[in-house]
Amino acid sequence: MNLIDGIEAFVKIADLGSFAAAARELNISPSAVSKMVSKTEEELGTRLLNRNTRGLSLTQEGEMFLQRCRVILDELSSAKEELSSIAGEPRGKLRVSMPYIPSFFLPVISGFMEQYPAVILEVDLSDRLVDVVDEGFDAVIRVGQLSDSRLTARSLGNFAMNLVASPDYLRRYGTPACVEDLRSHTCIQYRYPSSGRTEPWPFPDSGYAVQDVTPALVCNSTDVRLGLALYGKGIAFMPGLLTEKYIASRELEIVLENIVEQHYEMNLVWPTNKHASTRLKTFTDFMVNYFTKKQ
Repeated sequence: MNLIDGIEAFVKIADLGSFAAAARELNISPSAVSKMVSKTEEELGTRLLNRNTRGLSLTQEGEMFLQRCRVILDELSSAKEELSSIAGEPRGKLRVSMPYIPSFFLPVISGFMEQYPAVILEVDLSDRLVDVVDEGFDAVIRVGQLSDSRLTARSLGNFAMNLVASPDYLRRYGTPACVEDLRSHTCIQYRYPSSGRTEPWPFPDSGYAVQDVTPALVCNSTDVRLGLALYGKGIAFMPGLLTEKYIASRELEIVLENIVEQHYEMNLVWPTNKHASTRLKTFTDFMVNYFTKKQ
């Protein structure tokens, strides 16, 4: 066993909380993981983990060593990646997080996989506000204002959101002529997974409050809201990136155009202090080119 193997095992245990979970991740036996960590402690001359019946915890030395280990493994991965890039295509694992809109991001993911088959994508589709640094993501797509100084960002563009409904729904219930007309319509609203709050609709300053709209349905899925709007079940506030093809095909229409509208910035972000590997640079360029064509 070499020290790097022991370091990798130690980091896995610290991240996953048990020898068994680390063993599954490394595809070896728990006893092998235990031996690797014991050998590492012997070589360092200090105890890294407290082992008792209640579970595992890091010693003070273990806490200090863990931070160094992450840097060592990151640098080793970067060095391997740089050497492999000399031979040609980018390769290795890339852990990314994207908003939970499978219908939109599936073609993006598929296109990247086809063009760069040696890069292993580990994709987390979620609308929660993930912690890019602490959760170990290489890159995350973020919508809205950025406030985390630990992150570097590259813009994917500025996009519009509008109220939309199907022509069938509007034929049956009428087309709203003003914001106040929404009180008599079926409104499909979005709930933020992180805060539990309902997404506000950007009504103009007319004294009309968002709470005056009584939602017929509130959910945390953009795809579900899109589907319900297409099925003629109500009016939804949706990103143009998702609805533009349905508006072009006249399956959806924009409601209260130029009255209820919002623009948002979408960014690809990654940890500032993380080495920008060739695969990350390739992924960033691919995403920027993809979204530039969408605008």
